[in-house]
Amino acid sequence: MKNGIIIGILALVVVVALLRAVKHFRGGGCCGSDSQTIRIKKTLTAPAIGEKTLVIEGMHCENCEIRVENALNRLDGVACRVNLRKKTAAVSYSAEVSDEVLKAAVERLGYKVTGIR
Repeated sequence: MKNGIIIGILALVVVVALLRAVKHFRGGGCCGSDSQTIRIKKTLTAPAIGEKTLVIEGMHCENCEIRVENALNRLDGVACRVNLRKKTAAVSYSAEVSDEVLKAAVERLGYKVTGIR
């Protein structure tokens, strides 16, 4: 009886893993979205008074990159460009913005900010 339950659970785990792998390789991405996320391009309307670089863990694909960039670009006085390969977000700002606000915008999406410089 115990062996049957364990085998059943293992079989379920394998099936779920295979279904997720198939979705990923068909272009579903790791973010659970089957469609491409639209990038919000933003430039500052006032002169930049500073720059910060956020180091972000958990981004795995272009959808992740775009989601983070869009979240930061929605903040007033902030323009951002994310580099997926380096796992960073370069943030220029024309109005003071706290590290906590930037971190919260990213971590609301499920990513982890490991440093701000």
